[in-house]
Amino acid sequence: MCNKLEQVFSQLANAEISNKDNVYTIVVAKENLRQAAETLRNNDIVRFDFLRDIIGMDYTDSLGVIYNLSPSEDLSVIVLLESRTDDRENPAFDTVEDLWLSAPFYEREVHDFFGIRFLGNPDMRRIFLRQDWRGYPLRKDYDSSPIINPIPLENEDLDSLEYLPVLDLKDIDKERKSVFDKGDFVVNFGPQHPATHGVLHLRVSLDGEVIKKVDPNFGYIHRGIEKICEVSMYHQILHLADRLDYLSGSINRHAVCMAIEKGIQLEVPPRAQYVRTIIDELTRIASHLLGWGAMAMDMGAITAFVYGMRDREKIMKIFEKTCGGRLMANYSMIGGLMEDIHPDFQKDVKEFVVYMRKMLREHHILFTGNPIARGRMEGVGHLTREQAISIGATGPVGRASGWQCDVRKIEPYAAYDKAEFTAVLREGGMTFDRYYIRLDEIEESLKIIEQLVDNIPEGPFCAKPKPIVKLPEGEYIQRVENARGDFSVYINSRGDKFPYRVKFRSPSLVLVNVLKHIAPGNKIADLIMLGGSLDYVIPCIDR
Repeated sequence: MCNKLEQVFSQLANAEISNKDNVYTIVVAKENLRQAAETLRNNDIVRFDFLRDIIGMDYTDSLGVIYNLSPSEDLSVIVLLESRTDDRENPAFDTVEDLWLSAPFYEREVHDFFGIRFLGNPDMRRIFLRQDWRGYPLRKDYDSSPIINPIPLENEDLDSLEYLPVLDLKDIDKERKSVFDKGDFVVNFGPQHPATHGVLHLRVSLDGEVIKKVDPNFGYIHRGIEKICEVSMYHQILHLADRLDYLSGSINRHAVCMAIEKGIQLEVPPRAQYVRTIIDELTRIASHLLGWGAMAMDMGAITAFVYGMRDREKIMKIFEKTCGGRLMANYSMIGGLMEDIHPDFQKDVKEFVVYMRKMLREHHILFTGNPIARGRMEGVGHLTREQAISIGATGPVGRASGWQCDVRKIEPYAAYDKAEFTAVLREGGMTFDRYYIRLDEIEESLKIIEQLVDNIPEGPFCAKPKPIVKLPEGEYIQRVENARGDFSVYINSRGDKFPYRVKFRSPSLVLVNVLKHIAPGNKIADLIMLGGSLDYVIPCIDR
């Protein structure tokens, strides 16, 4: 792979290339950014067809973008393609929205928070904030005065969501483009509706009962977590990570801990590594049980939801005993664990494994084999492997389309290298595949737990870091496999006790993007079921 990468990088004009821990940083001038992106995406040697994220940066004297890329054939390789502009008044880069299907949302996010335009992207509406918001919150010179942005007393005018903004002076006299065609019948789903699985606003155009187009709008519970991180010490950031994807809170927190531990070169005791892994897998099972029950309820099976919550409660009780919390376990900390495991932890976990295997069979009998449910799910909502990669749909959704993207296998962390398990794949890419794969993953999680729970090493449960943690100057990336896919943490440190920039890669954001591609052509009655099969969590998007 190294030789292949060298061949690809040799095609990049005037690029500064460095490598640290298998993360390649490529810095190019903004005039060469588009060409570099095309080369990485379309070359015949190693195609970087997975755009993990686009990170906006304010370097104080300039603004910049960082493209986090990997080839789908070897996700252990990460490339950070970086570029800057000194123009803070009208910052702009060429768009890559035609190269990766994930790019349009990412570019709108960077524009929303940094004011950077992407030339050639036809949709530069704000994606989280109101269209009439003044300023760009993640810039270092942002004025947060409530006088500039007073609390709005009226709902946002839907017309402001309909028309695409004019970003180029040469287009100022042209007719404004709209999201939907003239005369389209547009229905609003959400944001105050339980079937959208959170405060998500979907504007859907219909031709009779058939979906033509879906336009998602976010930001209804945006909390500015990445901005808060910039004024929080590292141990305080852990509590914010819990509250992103709250159904994967322990896994997200684990990722932040590992990023910080990597930065300060702190070795975590083996006992903590084993327990962290077990807690992560219990969290995954709890999330999949809730996702399974909620999707079944979306199709009218209330009993399945009750069963899922019943089984999930067993895990919550284990968490409550050992961690002290339930939904927010607050268990991992920098260096290891908050406290040692409860004396009953191993006994309770082993009892749960036996119980859950029995209940899995019951779940399949109750719903998987139901002919009405099968009829609703089979042959609906097709997502190809190529689409999954280009959109960046990782986790169960990507694997249901045949893409092997499990971070636990690609880059084993904690104690995952001590357990034998299968990263389950399905080839169909249909709604039924996305439904079924989560039940299969529960069984694999049980296997991991079963192998580790009796082999938890003796010894300390935490390595003590310094009272005030300071990461050396540099960039730090850590990714984990949460219940919805690749959750990545990017930290840019200037050597201070506060991070200079923190970016969380939301797997749920791209899952809503999937909805835009699989919903058109299907019936409006299937829209909520399709969303349930994607299992996105809105607070993970509204960071």
